[in-house]
This record gives sequence, structure tokens and C-alpha cells, in this order.
Amino acid sequence: MSFSVLDLPTTAEPAPQPATGDARQSVPARRLDVAADLLALLGDTTTELRPDPQLEALMLAVAADLPVLLWGEPGIGKTAALNQLAAVLDLPLTTVIASVHEPTDFSGLPIVGDDPAVQGVPMAPPDWAVRLVRAGRGLLFLDELSTAPPAVQAALLRLVLERRVGALELPPGVRIVAAANPRSSAADGWELSAPLANRFVHLQWTHDHEVVVRGLGGVWPRASLPRLDPARLPAAVAYARRAVCGLLTTRPGLVHKLPAGETQRGGPWPSPRSWDMALRLIAFASAADTSREVLSLLVRGTVGDGPGLELLASLDRLDLPDPEALLADPGSAVLPDRGDLRQAVLDGVVAAVRARPDRSRWDAAWALLVLALETGAPDLVVVPATTLAALRQDGWDVPAAIDRLAGAVAVAKRADRAVGLAGARR
Repeated sequence: MSFSVLDLPTTAEPAPQPATGDARQSVPARRLDVAADLLALLGDTTTELRPDPQLEALMLAVAADLPVLLWGEPGIGKTAALNQLAAVLDLPLTTVIASVHEPTDFSGLPIVGDDPAVQGVPMAPPDWAVRLVRAGRGLLFLDELSTAPPAVQAALLRLVLERRVGALELPPGVRIVAAANPRSSAADGWELSAPLANRFVHLQWTHDHEVVVRGLGGVWPRASLPRLDPARLPAAVAYARRAVCGLLTTRPGLVHKLPAGETQRGGPWPSPRSWDMALRLIAFASAADTSREVLSLLVRGTVGDGPGLELLASLDRLDLPDPEALLADPGSAVLPDRGDLRQAVLDGVVAAVRARPDRSRWDAAWALLVLALETGAPDLVVVPATTLAALRQDGWDVPAAIDRLAGAVAVAKRADRAVGLAGARR
């Protein structure tokens, strides 16, 4: 008699029993529920209002409806900032990884209709663009921009500037923010093309050690939208136009200055387009009464460090008091706290007296120098006092204020001589 494998006895599997109550869940499923509880506890964090110039600059640029590009190392928190931004603005977030898309995903796919000779060949937009148009609002996040090849960067030009994707135009309620890693830390990274870079406000994204530690402890910073004062809007626009136009009038070479190096071209640089963005940001910053640090981040991120610093300096000069107003009422004068601005005001006062010398104006200038001596560093009055003394004319009595300045001027001059002698010995 022969046997086959089918004839051998086998171990019978227990028949499944009907489950009731908690027994319906398998043991692995119940363990995953416990893991989910632990994950929920880890994600149970709170937020607090905390000054953050980076977030404030990002919020202000988005409020001004300008495309923003966040530069930062991987894992620095750029995506987390965008999630918070979308939550604060109450906008649905649409993330598009630029490096994994084809140029046609942004310029549109050609679709041949029934009669191309009559209807043409329309460019069909991708689904994410259709969803944004249907919603009428949203935050479009273009991630990994520096790993997008040149062909994709070229296709992004129209999206970033004209807000068009194929045949669709994104509605005004859509804001655009991008993120990129420096080429040194990007996977197969490319330098940003100059035309694309010039369409963005560039913000360098860094981490704050205290913020990270406190956030890992369960409390993260919370951003808030800038509050624009309706009463300040006309003055803010006039202020921004006066600042930008005043600088470019005296420095025409800054109107358009394409950097020579490829790396610099991939960042902020001055052009009529970027100056227009800088003007808009100054107006928004003035209407929101933001800090100088936030304004500096925005201005330098639009036209570059050099032109941006020149623009900030011109803004400081716009805020200086009029020398004629100070000479007319020195008793109620208020001088700037910053030493460089105070020095500029005192030099302007002396220059005004030189241009129109008068005994009363000369006395008023001495009163302003005494005020500067009492409220600031004594060395700032040395040069203006020496120059003002040289403007004395016959018949002008020496004011009593000079006695109060003589000591400071003498001490400063002796200190200068001591420094000179020490340098000569070396």
C-alpha cells in the first residue's frame, strides 16, 4: 500500500470563535492604540506669544502679498513655520515639491481640442492649481526650490510673478511661499537662476536655541498677523516713496545692479522689480510700526545687503529732526539717542548756522550743544563746538553755555592727543 502526502495527519487549526466586546480587537491593534495615546501626549503642546523677528518678517511679507523664499539648513523648522503661518492666516496649505515635478506641471499640459485651428491648444493646469482656484484662497508652499533643475525653475517664473499655472490664474487670496536649502546642503542642488531669485523676498531662516529648547519642553512661539493702523496708511506710502526715490536719485547705479557671481545672482539683488517690493515692504512696516530689525531683514532680503543698508541709512536720515526747527525752539528739542544720528543732527545744526549766520541762531546752537552734552556722550559735541566757535563774528558776546562745554572739549582733545602720542611711540 502506498501513501501520499495528502494521507498524512495534520495539526488542526482551532476554529475561529465569534468575538464580542473588547475581544473583537486583536492584541496588536490594542497595542497600537496605546502607542497612539502616547503620540497624542507627545503632540499635546501649547504656544505663547514671543517676539520672533523671522516670523514677523515672514508675516509682514505675506501680508504684503509678496512671494517669500526661506533659506535654511535641512531640519531647521521651515516647514513647521509654514504650517503655523497657514494656521494663523486660516488658509489651506498646498505643498508642491518643486524638485519632483516636470516643467509642464507649472506651465500646463497641452490638450488638443476638437478643432485646434479654431480653439487653439489650451494648457491644462495640474490638480493642485485647480483646487486653489476653486477654493479662492490658500497658501501655496513650493518646497525644495534649490533642488529643482533649471528647466523647472524657468517654468516657475510665470507662476511666481504672474500667478498663472497653465491657463489658470491664481486668485488674489492665494499667497506664495517657497523654501530652499543652500547648495552646499541640498541634495543635487542648483543655484537659483537670477530671474527667479529676483522675484522673491529672501529670508535667512535660522534656529534660536532657547526657542527650540522651550518648544521641545512643550511651549512653542506663536506668531500673529501685523496690525496695520488705518490712520497711518497715506503717511506710510509717502514715507516709503520718499525714502526709495531719495536714495535712487542720489545713487542711480543702484537702480539695477546684477551681481557678477552666480551664487550672488541666486540671492537678493537690486532691480526696478525688487525696489518696488522694497517700497511696498517699507510702507507695510511703517503702517504696522514694526521694529528696525524686522525692517532690516525685509529690506536686505529684497535688494541685498549693501543697497539695503544704504536704504536703511537713508530712512534714518528721514527721521532726523529739521535743524531749522531745532534752532527755532532749542528749549523743547529732543535729540536722537543713537550716537551716529545725534552726530548728524548736531552737524546739521552747525551747517544751518553757517549757511545763515545770526546771533540768535548762534546762541540757539550753543544751547543745543549743551543739551547734547547733558543727555549723551561728551565726545559728540567736540567737532560741532569747535566749528561753531569759529563762526563767531565781531560783537557777538561769548554765551555762558561755552563754559559748560569747555571742560568736555578740552578733555576730548587731550584724549585725542594721548592716543596720537601712543600710536607714534608704537
